[in-house]
Amino acid sequence: MPLPTDDLGWVTHLASRHDRELPQLQELNALYEGSAPLHYIHPEILREVGDRLQAVSLGWPMLAVDPLEERLDVLGFRYPEDDDEPDPDTPADELASATADKNLQRVWQDNDLDEEAQLGRLDALVMRRSYIAVGTNEDDDDTPLVTVESPLEMYADIDPRTRAPRAALRRWVEDPDSLIRLPQEYATLYMPNHTVWFDRGPQGWRETGRDVHNVGEVLVTPLTNRGRLADRYGKSELTIPLLSLSHAANKLASDMMVAAEFHAIPLRALFGIGPDDLVDDRGEKQSALQVIMGKLLSLEGSGGEDVEGGGIKAHEFQASSLANFHQSLTQLAKHATALVGLPPTAFGVVTDTPASAEAWRAAEARLIKRAERKTVPFSGSYKRVNRHVRRLQDGDWDPATKRLETIWRDPSTPTRAQAADAVRKVFGGDEPIITKRQAREDLGYSQGQIRRMQAEDAADADRDPVREIINLGMGGQPAPVEPPTPTVPAPQPEPAGVG
Repeated sequence: MPLPTDDLGWVTHLASRHDRELPQLQELNALYEGSAPLHYIHPEILREVGDRLQAVSLGWPMLAVDPLEERLDVLGFRYPEDDDEPDPDTPADELASATADKNLQRVWQDNDLDEEAQLGRLDALVMRRSYIAVGTNEDDDDTPLVTVESPLEMYADIDPRTRAPRAALRRWVEDPDSLIRLPQEYATLYMPNHTVWFDRGPQGWRETGRDVHNVGEVLVTPLTNRGRLADRYGKSELTIPLLSLSHAANKLASDMMVAAEFHAIPLRALFGIGPDDLVDDRGEKQSALQVIMGKLLSLEGSGGEDVEGGGIKAHEFQASSLANFHQSLTQLAKHATALVGLPPTAFGVVTDTPASAEAWRAAEARLIKRAERKTVPFSGSYKRVNRHVRRLQDGDWDPATKRLETIWRDPSTPTRAQAADAVRKVFGGDEPIITKRQAREDLGYSQGQIRRMQAEDAADADRDPVREIINLGMGGQPAPVEPPTPTVPAPQPEPAGVG
């Protein structure tokens, strides 16, 4: 199928491809939110019980995604040091500013990406990918507009040769202020050299604005999760094996609640009467299900004539145990946690013997490695976003941005004492392995905190301790010093025989 040649053709093409995958994305989102319908239940049972059976959602998809996303935190961006050795006379603060880019950090924070980027990573883990769009800012040319977009609203067509987007479309709907007006539909088309805005009227899409930036690249970057060589659109963390186990667990939990309704509370039976003999308080005949829901079972013709009460015999059954449901849920939870690299306690499996600290660290090892693996493709996406930011700021491409690195927080969870002890071992001694700045980064301090520490270190280095001792007088002024008392020489005796 040939690619479109005009803007409206690209809008139609991208909207059609997006519409084909929207049901799958919405299903993944519903599974994560816990609002998906109940599986593994017979349609006849659903028709019989109607809305009286409320599905129980254990939230395993959320438990599988959230612990992984919680370990992905961006601290900033930096350029790697040049291949040449730095000048030994270069001050430490200038050397640090050459490696940590304050400009990109400012743009990141001015666009509230500390919060928005976290939402984008979560959507990427759940729904295969999210998107980051860059555009010109008419209010501040020095701060391009950077937004994080949901895959439910945006779709980008990937070029199989360059692995980069060749066009992207975002569509959204705004509800009107009144009930009479129809919802307003809007769209933004991102092309390599321009961005076009549309709204939808009775005649279809209508162009309302255009930004010709001539960058040469689509200013949209996919944040792809679990991409493959033959699939650049990504996969969700909610894989089919995990979802099948989650559906089975929800079904068992719902069955357990039904069993608790019917069997965990003792059931009473009346032998010798039938359902036709039971009526409600208005004299209307009750159905068999209504009788069972009332914890009363009627069996016609089962009583004897010698029983008191005209052949009717009452009996109470023993309450059933729900232990079989508990054991089945435990086994499913163990299989599910093995798929996502979590300890069984994450899914509510509690053992009688508490795990030791070493066992906890061993159980988290695979989760930590999964988080470290996620930082590699996500760093590539953030590097492309920052290249677009610098291109809009400078008007030309900066070759140094191809070497840009993303600084991530350590995905492991050591205590403060453990982290400090590990840093002290590689930083202390006569020949430290790492620098003081790297030690502070390993301890998890932000770039702003590190720059403040460096400024304080520089101020301490310039301080003269002798002068500070002298300046301990009142009001910070030098203490008054008493002038030395002149010494008067003692009178010498006159020589003998004079005069």
